[in-house]
Amino acid sequence: MATGRYPYFSRAGWLPFLVVAVAGAFVVHAAGWIWSSPFWLLCLLIAYLYRDPVREIPASPRAVVSPADGVISAVEEIRDGYLNRDAKRVLIDMSHAGVYSTRSPVEGKVLQPPHDGGADQPHGVWLKTDEDDDLVIVMHRGPLHNLPHCYVEFGERVGQGQRCGYIPLGGQVEIYLPCNSRIQVDVGSRVRAGSDVIALLVHK
Repeated sequence: MATGRYPYFSRAGWLPFLVVAVAGAFVVHAAGWIWSSPFWLLCLLIAYLYRDPVREIPASPRAVVSPADGVISAVEEIRDGYLNRDAKRVLIDMSHAGVYSTRSPVEGKVLQPPHDGGADQPHGVWLKTDEDDDLVIVMHRGPLHNLPHCYVEFGERVGQGQRCGYIPLGGQVEIYLPCNSRIQVDVGSRVRAGSDVIALLVHK
């Protein structure tokens, strides 16, 4: 299953960066291609950094797909401060030159967590599936302390693998899962957002 009709480039990259770079290239091009070539190279760099390729979503409603492209840096049992429960946490380190878009790991409803997660913790997003599975997604700031962007609001429904956010220059994304989830990745595993399964939800 594909992710729907979306451009190849992330919406965060269209304005102002790519449009301004293209406009500048056309304006300077009148003076000669040598003068405009840095602008065209900048366009290529922006297009590469803000790429957002289509991903094939696995046909498994119990699958939890990776919310981000990157490398698994932690898999552990931990206390989930957002929902005040024991949980399994998977931490993903995004590449600074990778795909910056984030995706919903499951289909469900977007809710406000009842707790803030604790001191110095960024805001989390609570996802509740139709089978009452509770997951929490946390997007951390990028390397320049830049804020993540979120495309969904509380009360909305999201589909599995749907584009839901963006972290400029990459960052860290963590996901809190029910304790009985079956983790499908190890520390060091490389994952792609929306297509690689990181866990399976277990229902009685």
